[in-house]
Amino acid sequence: MFSGIITPIMTPFNRDDKQTINYEATKKIIDYVIENGVSGIFILGSNGEFPVITYDEKIEFTKKVVEFVNHRVPVYAGPGACSTQETICLAQEMEKIGVDALSVISPYFVKLTEDELANHFKMVAESVNIPVILYNIPRMTGNSITKYVFEKVASIPNVAGIKDSSRDIDNLKDYLDVAKRYNLSVLIGSDGIIAQGYRMGASGAIAGMSNVIPKLMSDMFTALENHDEEKADQLQEEVNHIRAVNKKATMPVVLKRALELGGIAEAGPARLPVSECSPELDEEIREMLKHYELI
Repeated sequence: MFSGIITPIMTPFNRDDKQTINYEATKKIIDYVIENGVSGIFILGSNGEFPVITYDEKIEFTKKVVEFVNHRVPVYAGPGACSTQETICLAQEMEKIGVDALSVISPYFVKLTEDELANHFKMVAESVNIPVILYNIPRMTGNSITKYVFEKVASIPNVAGIKDSSRDIDNLKDYLDVAKRYNLSVLIGSDGIIAQGYRMGASGAIAGMSNVIPKLMSDMFTALENHDEEKADQLQEEVNHIRAVNKKATMPVVLKRALELGGIAEAGPARLPVSECSPELDEEIREMLKHYELI
């Protein structure tokens, strides 16, 4: 069972001509979130800007992260691509490197049938031996993992669960129904409903805001586990401050800049074509960091 707060870490870039990966900053982010109580590290997801990172960079980044984490918490990696073949190649390489599990996003751009989508996940899962978690974020991919698709692959031995970033409570209920029957995990991918999702039966969350406020989010999850409902609700409400600012720029600009302005790590810019923060947004981020006593 996958549980707790899992941080989908940023991929830090240098401010050079090629926006190369900054591994010193990567280590700082990893140390920061682990020291503040998160239960796992997830790389090359949406917040990790996987669509603009090359195949070779993904392999090298995975190697470095596994080395930096050094078995302190599980490492989840995203091998997702538009083609099944590329996804399988990346998944197999990541397994060799030593990640603990894979989070496989739906292919994007091409609109797939439910059976095509199920077959994609089946082929990827059967190509490796480590656990595979499906990743549903239909507003970004255009392909929703329906209850039918999840159920169709749920009996594959190493399919371990699903991450839901749909923000759809009815969809989450459907996943939890399947997960209960097949003893699988459901992870929340929307930071604003972690407490609600946990109470419904989700076992944890892959939470983007935990890049910046890992202790608050880890404390919220501990409160949920301890049935301290008042504290959990209070901390869930506190997450809304960073979420409100995060919506004011293209993902993951605000979180990267918050890491920099908070002195946590030189996360650098998002990769082009995404722009850097304006001075006005910088000021809003500073105010948000002051609220959390991070500056």
